[in-house]
Amino acid sequence: MTEVSIAGQARRGPVAPGRRVLIIVENLPVPVDRRVWMEATTLRAAGYEVSVICPTGRGQDRLFEVLEGIAIYRHPLPPEGEGSLTFVREYLAALWHETRLAWRIRRERGFDVIHICNPPDLLFLVAAPFKALFGIPLIFDHHDATLEMYEAKFGRRDLPYHVLKLAERLTYALADVVIATNESLRGFALGRGHKAPGDVFVVRSGPRLDRFVPQPGGERYRAGFPYVVGYVGVLGSQDGLDVLLRVARRVVDSGRTDVRFMIIGGGPSLEPLKAMCHAMNLDPYVEFTGMLTDQDELIQRLSACDVCVAPDPQTSYSDVCTMNKVLEYMALGKATVQFDLTEGRHSAGDAAVYARPNDEADFARQLLALLEDPVRRAEMGRRGQARMHEALAWDHQAPRLLEAYARALGTRAGVSAAPGETA
Repeated sequence: MTEVSIAGQARRGPVAPGRRVLIIVENLPVPVDRRVWMEATTLRAAGYEVSVICPTGRGQDRLFEVLEGIAIYRHPLPPEGEGSLTFVREYLAALWHETRLAWRIRRERGFDVIHICNPPDLLFLVAAPFKALFGIPLIFDHHDATLEMYEAKFGRRDLPYHVLKLAERLTYALADVVIATNESLRGFALGRGHKAPGDVFVVRSGPRLDRFVPQPGGERYRAGFPYVVGYVGVLGSQDGLDVLLRVARRVVDSGRTDVRFMIIGGGPSLEPLKAMCHAMNLDPYVEFTGMLTDQDELIQRLSACDVCVAPDPQTSYSDVCTMNKVLEYMALGKATVQFDLTEGRHSAGDAAVYARPNDEADFARQLLALLEDPVRRAEMGRRGQARMHEALAWDHQAPRLLEAYARALGTRAGVSAAPGETA
């Protein structure tokens, strides 16, 4: 069977004009990227025909498949790394694959709107020809503050930084609608992006609560420790896992050998972090699970934790980021320890305790105090779950996503749409 005939199987009956979507994401494969998969399935349920371009990896290695009626086209990427040259190589390879796949999807399925997700902010290059030649509107889904991320990773504003700055400006200029994950990124769109308020929509990344429910069975992962501290997320140089290891060392040095640190996730820093852990003689107290593709195991492990942590140090990047891990902790009713960051506090509210920014000793003190107070942990967990149910879960975000699409497609048709709402 040819690839074209396989792609044809993704259609399920006629699709109304203006209802065909192409989503392009480079950071993670789909459906591993939880936010993008929630967006895709929400659009599908609303009657859109959805195609997605994404990389392979994380157990998602088929170059084409249809999941839940969504056509997924995947492409390979070079191995992960931390250097700037690694990023350049990855971006160039990704742009080539994304461009050829976009033209293929245009032939096979068509699309009426393109939805690009950063990082990086170079995907406008894929979308630009379709907007220029066919008038296809563009939605920019602003996941991460790329400029701030680059500066946090490399500590400099060199040529690549200024290239990314130009790319961000061009992305904003080309986008008909911007979707921001929080108010800080909305502010960037309105300020340095010069977007009109009615073209910017806040769509947060809260999980679907029917799919992120506490599960029993995680006790076997405690390895006999009375207390377990959990972390889940990508292991990159800007994510504070070195901070967490130093906090773990402080905990052990205080005489607390009854605490296990469970680090769930993969990424370019996994092996260096394992080496650092070994050098600090923390192997008996720290477990690196690697990336978990089994959702049940992930939830069971987190459900078994006493406290969860978000050790991201304060930078210009982390201060404006909504950390998905914190929302997931809250959905599972887990109290969290994190540094006092603007968007971190906005997300967690009373479901977290906040250490002084970048004060590792205070982080360790806050963690130990919370481990010793099960009543407080339980109350914080209840407040976090209530906040998810009342405001942050995906059920509250999906309507805003659909409003953003109505705005983008209305712009194409010359029809005014309702202005974006913010959370």
